[in-house]
Amino acid sequence: MRRIPLVLLTLGLTSGLAACQSEAGQTAGGAEASSGPATAADPATAAPESRTFRDWTVTCGNDGACTAFGGVDSGTGWLRIVMPAGPEAVPVVDLGMGMDADSLEPTVTIDGRAYGLEVADGVARTSADQARALIAALAGGRTAMVGTGEEAMTLSVSGVSAALLWIDERQGRLDTVTALIRKGDAPASSVPAAPTLPVVVAAPAVAQTGMKNGTPLPDAVEALGKVRECRGDTGFSPDFQSATQHYRLAADTVLWGVPCFMGAYNTAYLYVLTDEAGASPRIVSLPTTGEAMETPINADYDPTTRRLEAFGKGRGLGDCGTVHQWIWTGRAFVLEHERLMEPCMGATPDLWPVTWATRAAG
Repeated sequence: MRRIPLVLLTLGLTSGLAACQSEAGQTAGGAEASSGPATAADPATAAPESRTFRDWTVTCGNDGACTAFGGVDSGTGWLRIVMPAGPEAVPVVDLGMGMDADSLEPTVTIDGRAYGLEVADGVARTSADQARALIAALAGGRTAMVGTGEEAMTLSVSGVSAALLWIDERQGRLDTVTALIRKGDAPASSVPAAPTLPVVVAAPAVAQTGMKNGTPLPDAVEALGKVRECRGDTGFSPDFQSATQHYRLAADTVLWGVPCFMGAYNTAYLYVLTDEAGASPRIVSLPTTGEAMETPINADYDPTTRRLEAFGKGRGLGDCGTVHQWIWTGRAFVLEHERLMEPCMGATPDLWPVTWATRAAG
């Protein structure tokens, strides 16, 4: 069985993102089966980027918000600092202990001073008033612990100052009263406004009469070179090979999902568009903030919402990897939402940094 390492799932998401967006944006609205991130060339939209500073990883999305993660020595615990964009933004500090809320220790001690956090929905969170104090202490601290007494675990402070400084720089907060680490006298009004998010409009839903998963692929689809490769890679499992996906996108457009590879906790499909008769096949290339994707992981299409979703697990626990959502606009699949989590720390996908966001029309 072919397994998909995290490095392949996140390839292209941590470098050259702006360039990739620009290239993808040139194809938006074209006649191809793919489209770049919506309005990716819009200068009001921030370029997503990730950086690692020793033991801390920071990811900033196209909405300008930045999320920093630092880990504890248990291997499945983390502290997360989220700083939205804009002059009025308020930082958020969360603490988690793996994917089991019962193991949560809601105390962070920095250089001997304890900070209590309140537990809700599986995470511990500081109050808005205490968040900046904890961040300042962490940035200047020598030691940090999570929990109390003999159960306390070390939270690394190595790299946190550089991570926070990078956030201040990206968001235009340096030397302002809103800075996380390098404060100054400049007013909050000097901080740039949050970027404008692109709008994605889904095409109206169409009837799925006659569509059925497990339908044999048309001969024209089977004849494609990449489909033949998928067949060769999945020959060990006839059941998986026959688990095709079959949806109508429009009166003259059908979406076929071809089982392409299978591992212990990831499966992938190659998507192909044809006409109603199964002719004129063309492979779907799905836009991301990095390289375009032809075989999304653990993917399926919802004909009601017009959304194709994928969840690429970096490991079986599902606490790292990528989450993608694309919307069928009537001409192409456009990137609606993307999350990326490189370090495997036990964080659930809803807490992962957002690299691409959009907004509803109107």
